[in-house]
Amino acid sequence: MADTERLAEIGARPSIGSIGDSYDNALAETVNGLYKTELIRRQGPWRNVEHVELATLAWVEWFNNRRLHGELDDIPPAEFEALHYAQSRTQKQIPTPTRT
Repeated sequence: MADTERLAEIGARPSIGSIGDSYDNALAETVNGLYKTELIRRQGPWRNVEHVELATLAWVEWFNNRRLHGELDDIPPAEFEALHYAQSRTQKQIPTPTRT
């Protein structure tokens, strides 16, 4: 049974903007594509589901903490996020001069 048929059977609607595209899910589709390319296809064949699950945990840790991302000035997402929040805190602590 196709995914769309199963969704219709249970009364659910797919989360896409229009028939046959995934623009609403572009970020998720990108991450899924990277996951499949960088882990699933590159390191398979897999022995069992547990092996895939453990490898997925390691991949997510690597992706977030060590993989360099060109869109983030070639730093990992966790480091980029930490820098973002550190800058936000610093900007909030700088008092704004007042006129007298």
